[in-house]
Amino acid sequence: MTIKRGIIVLGILSFAGINLISYAEDSDNQMERMPHHDMMQSTNDGRISLGLSPEMKQHQLSNMRSHVEAVQIIIRFIAEEEFEKASQTAHARLGLTEEMKKMCNMFSNENFRNLGLAFHESGDALGDALQTKDIKASLRALNTTMGYCVQCHATYRQ
Repeated sequence: MTIKRGIIVLGILSFAGINLISYAEDSDNQMERMPHHDMMQSTNDGRISLGLSPEMKQHQLSNMRSHVEAVQIIIRFIAEEEFEKASQTAHARLGLTEEMKKMCNMFSNENFRNLGLAFHESGDALGDALQTKDIKASLRALNTTMGYCVQCHATYRQ
């Protein structure tokens, strides 16, 4: 009975091992099909690392996703000609609130900190432009705000 159990256990472990190897190879193949992944993960991509702790990194990424979501909401409000709601969103979610000022000032990289502060100031300028109900002026202000996003992501990595 003990030999039979040993053979069964060995068979199960061998089967599991083959499946794990197969899974790992499939994952490697999957990564090969995603060439941008290496670029995104490379430490040689030329951007400056902020050297954040894992917790701060997740917090910062969450903030940036919130900013993208706010831009999407603002665009929807512009399309619906709801300029007051768009303005409120810009000031509240992109503007230089005391909370955002405090967070930006926590970064030791002076250039990153200044870029973040300029981004949030542009969020307030966007909110002001939206209050005029001038679509062209609003879109120009939105372009300026998004320009800070592009500049930041081109320069820094988390």
